[in-house]
Amino acid sequence: MQTELSKKLGVEHALFGFTPFPAVAAAISRAGGFGVLGAVRYTAPDDLKRDLDWIEAHVDGMPYGLDVVMPAKKVEGVTEADVEAMIPEGHRQYVKDTLAKYGVPELAEGEVSGWRITGWMEQVARTQLDVAFDYPIKLLANALGSPPADVIERAHGQNVLVAALAGSARHARKHAEAGIDIVVAQGYEAGGHTGDIASMVLTPEVVEAVHPLPVLSAGGIGSGQQMAAALTLGAQGVWLGSIWLTTTEADMHSRALTRKLLAAGSGDTVRSRALTGKPARQLRTEWTDAWDDPNGPGTLPMPLQGLLVAEAVSRIQRHEVEPLLGTPVGQIVGRMNSERSVQEVVDDLTRGFEEAVDRLDRIAGRSHE
Repeated sequence: MQTELSKKLGVEHALFGFTPFPAVAAAISRAGGFGVLGAVRYTAPDDLKRDLDWIEAHVDGMPYGLDVVMPAKKVEGVTEADVEAMIPEGHRQYVKDTLAKYGVPELAEGEVSGWRITGWMEQVARTQLDVAFDYPIKLLANALGSPPADVIERAHGQNVLVAALAGSARHARKHAEAGIDIVVAQGYEAGGHTGDIASMVLTPEVVEAVHPLPVLSAGGIGSGQQMAAALTLGAQGVWLGSIWLTTTEADMHSRALTRKLLAAGSGDTVRSRALTGKPARQLRTEWTDAWDDPNGPGTLPMPLQGLLVAEAVSRIQRHEVEPLLGTPVGQIVGRMNSERSVQEVVDDLTRGFEEAVDRLDRIAGRSHE
């Protein structure tokens, strides 16, 4: 599964795997794909350094990248405490009441929330980049679109390609104008923050909008046949995230959550603002239902909602309160019904890709038999 982009990056398969787990990122690269580590949860630079050290030691010399979450426009002088102060008391009480309804225990004394939604605050992302650029990363991706101009310039100065996610052709054109190298066309089916255009429509629109820039197709892709379809639509590769959540290398810290993912069907996700304040596809749970309830206070805009629910999410995860337990995941979760190694997933994807290409050759009268 070679394209011009995969050859440029020196990988066997034009298969880009986004993951928050270092072991998964390294395994994707070792399997011939391109592993991309999500940095949003690293609020301490030393933690990111530790995990990049680990990847460097386990990637067998294969290329890998980093995904950050930073706004293109800078907001001066705003601290996390300033943002916290903007959260209404009524919303805080709603969180307390919802947790009490399901009997969610407090965190242990001295235990702090394991996930503060601060990775998209620009200063946090910049400290991540200060660490990352000391490593031989080959790609910097930004989940909020084009990073600031000076970040693009800095990446290019170190021969690092820059990718930006887009949910529409209009967004993609803006990324191209900003000087990025790769556009990730992320369809409505994808896990996490998404727009409202499906991949089958979005991919060719973006390919046409930013030609000749390479485009990766994302959202709802979890088979080799779907990868082949993406390439026939003009993409130079695929960007996969959800499919890695149930791999044996993924450190989910929750068997209950893994069981929920394995049991879920493609209709068991919802695009909700409950987690971050922006529409993000995730497992539908009684937690997402509570925030979508018209009798509730409604969600707050980003980043207020993320700060509001950070401790609650940590408590739900720590104590595995199953009715409320969820995670960002795409509609492809319906195919994620067994635990497999990253290598097994990649083998299945590439085998399915070959079968799809052979089928198209037969249809076109170009059988190799």
